Amino acid sequence: MNSYPQLDALAAGSASTRLKAALAIGTHPEPAFADALVARCAVEPDFFVRDMLTWALTRLPPQVTIPKLREALRSERPQARSQALHTLSKIGDGTAWPAITRSLLRDADDEVARAAWRTAVVLVPDGERAALAAELATQLGRGDREVQLSLSRALVALGDVVEPVLAAALTDGPPPVRAHAAATQRLVRDPDAAFDLAVHEARRVAALGPDRSETTTC
Repeated sequence: MNSYPQLDALAAGSASTRLKAALAIGTHPEPAFADALVARCAVEPDFFVRDMLTWALTRLPPQVTIPKLREALRSERPQARSQALHTLSKIGDGTAWPAITRSLLRDADDEVARAAWRTAVVLVPDGERAALAAELATQLGRGDREVQLSLSRALVALGDVVEPVLAAALTDGPPPVRAHAAATQRLVRDPDAAFDLAVHEARRVAALGPDRSETTTC
C-alpha cells in the first residue's frame, strides 16, 4: 500500500484533485517524490496542473531533480522533454547547461524547441552566448507566428551578440528567414515594437527590395 496517498492523487481523474495533490507535495517537499513528479509531468494533460508540478519540483534540492530532468530530456515523449526543459528553466541552475543540446534546440516538435530556446537563454554561460545566438539563428523562418515570436524573444534576450547573426541572415537567407531576421532585429532595437507589424513590414521589404520599399506605401 502506498504510504504517500498524495502520489496516488496525482493520477486522479479530476484535474482539481491532481492540482491539490501537486500543491500539497510542493508545500511539504520530499526528495522521494521527485521520480513521481517528473513522470507525471510527462503525461499530465492540464496546463495548470503541469505548472504546479513544476513548482513542486523547484521546491526539491537541485542535486535531486536535475539528474532526473536530464534523463527526461532523452524521452521519446515530446511532453516529457518540453516539461523537463521548462522545469530546468525555472530552477535556473547553470550546471544543467550541458544538457541543452543542439538536437533539443532543433527538435522537430515545436513545443520542445520553444522550451529549449527559452531554457537555453536562462542557463547559457556568458562565454557561450554568441555561439547560442548562432545556433538559434539556424531556426529563423521556422513555424507559425507563435514559434517565430518565441525564437525572436530568445534572440532578443541574448543582447548585442545577436546582431552579427541577424545581419548574416539578412544577407544570405531565403525570404522567410530574412523577414524573420528583420523583424527580430527591429525587436532588438525597440523591444516594445509590435511583432506582427515588424514581420509584415519585413516581408514587404523582402518582397519589394530595399530600394522600392523606401518609396512604396502600404
